Amino acid sequence: MPRVFKLITSVPIPSRSGLTHLYTSMHLADAFAIRLPPGTSRSPELLARFILSHRPAWVGWLIKVRDTVVACLGLKTAKHLGSLANRIGVFNVYSTNPTEILLGEDDKHLDFRISVLCTEAPEGSNQLVFSTVVHCHNAIGRAYIFIISPFHRLIVKASLLRAARVGWPLAIVPKDNQTGEVK
Repeated sequence: MPRVFKLITSVPIPSRSGLTHLYTSMHLADAFAIRLPPGTSRSPELLARFILSHRPAWVGWLIKVRDTVVACLGLKTAKHLGSLANRIGVFNVYSTNPTEILLGEDDKHLDFRISVLCTEAPEGSNQLVFSTVVHCHNAIGRAYIFIISPFHRLIVKASLLRAARVGWPLAIVPKDNQTGEVK
């Protein structure tokens, strides 16, 4: 594994994630954790938007290649998905709570969900866990996931690393309206 990815660790899908019991069978399940520096926002929605908007440039090229291929198979393209409502990038928002947002898509070949979960790391710092689960419906879905899974893992790690290098969004500290002091 390249040295630059040492900030990112492969972890089990957190037991408190909404992904844990989502599908009876999973054809891909992975999770990657990265520590968040002090003062970083713990809003899963804000962090998901930040990660997905700061992905490396080469990911855009891979998505164009993917869209060219899947359009021939009658599957949804990123351009189509990005034009729909209730989205973060190309991903549908399924649920959100103060610690986790679930994104994903259902299609005829597979369903998948992504979790962006903010947790406390074992040593007391905050961490973000980016998890993905995929359930395939047919041979096209299984073939698709077989081909893209190595790219998926590289994209997730590279996107987390890029977000860390750009600088995570800061937490908004509430102020007292009367005095202007930080609460």
